[in-house]
Amino acid sequence: MTQKITPFPEPIYITRPILPDLNELSEKLKEVWASQRLTNRGPQHELFQKELLSILKVPYLSLFNNGTIALIVACQSLRLSGEVITTPFTFPATPHVLTWNNIRPIFCDIDPVTMNIDPNKIESMITPQTTAILAVHVFGTPCDVVKIQEVAERYGLKVIYDAAHAFGVEVDGIGIGNFGNISMFSFHATKLFHTVEGGALTFNDKNLKAQIDLLKNFGIKNEEEVVMPGINGKMNEIQAVIGIEVLKYVDEERNKRRVLFDTYRQCLKDINGITFLDKIPDIRNSYQYFVIRIDEKLFGKSRDYVYKKFKEYNVFTRKYFYPLCSDYTCYKQLPSSTPSNLPAAQKIAREVLSIPFYGGLSTDDVGKICNILKKIRNT
Repeated sequence: MTQKITPFPEPIYITRPILPDLNELSEKLKEVWASQRLTNRGPQHELFQKELLSILKVPYLSLFNNGTIALIVACQSLRLSGEVITTPFTFPATPHVLTWNNIRPIFCDIDPVTMNIDPNKIESMITPQTTAILAVHVFGTPCDVVKIQEVAERYGLKVIYDAAHAFGVEVDGIGIGNFGNISMFSFHATKLFHTVEGGALTFNDKNLKAQIDLLKNFGIKNEEEVVMPGINGKMNEIQAVIGIEVLKYVDEERNKRRVLFDTYRQCLKDINGITFLDKIPDIRNSYQYFVIRIDEKLFGKSRDYVYKKFKEYNVFTRKYFYPLCSDYTCYKQLPSSTPSNLPAAQKIAREVLSIPFYGGLSTDDVGKICNILKKIRNT
């Protein structure tokens, strides 16, 4: 007799943020109150920046109030214009930062396995107006940084990486923030590591540091000089304190997620029609999300059907990323948004489902989620 599967008593969401100990956080905030410095590169900001340089294994870094402003500034600092080739399979912020910089996003199809921008398709999208490639390490899986760099150098293009999902990712021991001209990390509350809201740019060019720091602070050089049209992108002391405290828990959270990843992998490996991106050799995983793909023909049910049925069991998943950015009203008229130009992206966007993945889950919870999925298939 099969065991009855009942809904979870409390909602199970796709992620939950690390919340530092309130007493420890309170003690650290006392330092801010004592200094009476709330923003403008105070002591907590400087300490946090120093810690991140070490953790991300990058030579230069600039902190921001959020990742979107950071990406806007990245485009400004590299003086991008015209057209930039990017992926349609991403969060809206990625193409939006181009539009805010009066740049036309050119959507390139994605790799059918990694779901990152397909480096073999980039070259065909390049025109005389192309100034850069804006690629995304989707779900923390690194792009093919070698091939992308080869294309960029051949055509004299800049490379920006949206590394919002890639905190702590390493390729052969090299921090992911070392590739391309600039990488952006998001510290939003939904991320493995967060400062509630926040972000950072990392780069290898020393000259970019001074320019980026000016751009995020209105272009103010000193009390009497404003040297460029900047924006307010500064991270404040409260965000920095939260970051310092959350950093203490990141390794533990990653270890818990690694166990859950292996549990999911074991439970799902034999379900026909369910696939997921497995561990990649020589890559340190961010364990940001656990995402499955549902092949409707093989599984017998559509992704949308599974998404709805999960809710009946108090399990909240996400069709991440759906719809494609190229299908948004503001972009669908672009020639590069034509579905025939993006066959892999169109297919994957109908298949992906991000399922619950955070350290507060138990392996029993994961087992139950997988059993619910099996039940959905068989009903």
